[in-house]
Amino acid sequence: MSGVTVRQCAILVGGLGTRLGALTQSLPKPLMSCGDRPFLAWLMREMQRFGVEEFVLLAGHLSHEIERAVEQIRLFLPKPAKITISVEPFRAGTGGALYHAREHLQERFLLCNGDSIFSCNLSRFLSRARNGNWMLLREVDDLDRYGEVRLESDGECVASFHPKAEQAGRSGLINSGIYLFDHSVFEHLTPNCSLEQDVLPKLAQEKALRGVCLTGYFRDIGLPDDLVAAGQELPEVLLRPAVFLDRDGVINRDHGWVGTRERFEWEDGVLPAIARMTDSGHHVFVVTNQSGIARGFYSEADLAQLMDWVIETVREHGGTIEDWRYCPIHPDAKLPQYRGHSPDRKPEPGMILDLLKRWEIKPEHCVLYGDQPSDMQAASAAGIRSILVGPASLAELISKTKDFP
Repeated sequence: MSGVTVRQCAILVGGLGTRLGALTQSLPKPLMSCGDRPFLAWLMREMQRFGVEEFVLLAGHLSHEIERAVEQIRLFLPKPAKITISVEPFRAGTGGALYHAREHLQERFLLCNGDSIFSCNLSRFLSRARNGNWMLLREVDDLDRYGEVRLESDGECVASFHPKAEQAGRSGLINSGIYLFDHSVFEHLTPNCSLEQDVLPKLAQEKALRGVCLTGYFRDIGLPDDLVAAGQELPEVLLRPAVFLDRDGVINRDHGWVGTRERFEWEDGVLPAIARMTDSGHHVFVVTNQSGIARGFYSEADLAQLMDWVIETVREHGGTIEDWRYCPIHPDAKLPQYRGHSPDRKPEPGMILDLLKRWEIKPEHCVLYGDQPSDMQAASAAGIRSILVGPASLAELISKTKDFP
């Protein structure tokens, strides 16, 4: 499906990690434990929030440990993922690792460092980075520790890179370690090269690299103290609060059993409201009864196609819906395969409970917005609070709450 969503992410996991000393003699840096899981699992989880379905791990140092860890990492991912490992044939550098993985990479793919995490609203990046090669930037108050990235006067094209700050104490933009490339980047790659020193400066010189600056939580694990801090911070920051949204009557007008784009009409202000939820750091989920399937008005495939479009549209407007659940079962179903009672059909809490478990969310950190008594009952049964939509719209309710600054 074309659009702003990028389905594939390559991750550089082959560095030597020399600054961590003896810690990386037997284990690659991205596999270092942070809380109850490898650092890499946290990074992949964040990427799944914005639609990544496939990961290509660019391995080198101790690649056999990466291969051994894949199944363990899957246990910590909230959604299924295809995971491919590309092992560089020799110490090839960050650009060389990408060069040797080119046969595994889709026309458009994300690339990120495996030893740092920048938790931000990635949809703000993807919705601007539609074509060409891009890098995600962040601003720091003091450039003394970092190399600086300068933009052209248009605020988008990367003008130049500066390895050392020219003025201590000055604020500026730095590389976050996240990129969005298309296959034109391979014209600048060789079997042994550095992405940062060789490739990015060439792209900038040719006016073929653009940047977007975002804010968010950043942590790398390059030094022992950083690794300790990550173990303390990541579970606190990345196990997020969540918003659950009913669909018909909340996100879109309830025209009765809406299963196709032709009958889907957005409620006013919903798209900016979901973007605001995403900006605030909340998970956003949809939980919807879909008796229209049971009644034979549309199929499960029709619903899936519609929801793909809904989620893509949300991301085009700077938000995301990370996951969703539906229940087609109804006691009076016209189609016998859908006739019956289900613990997932609201007012039962099954859909909410499943998402709470998969995304490791505490119920006390959640809220559901719905327009029916069954929504309120399902939320109560799942142990989360609820807010009734109507007569005030979702957008009006969001604008008045302090939960989404």
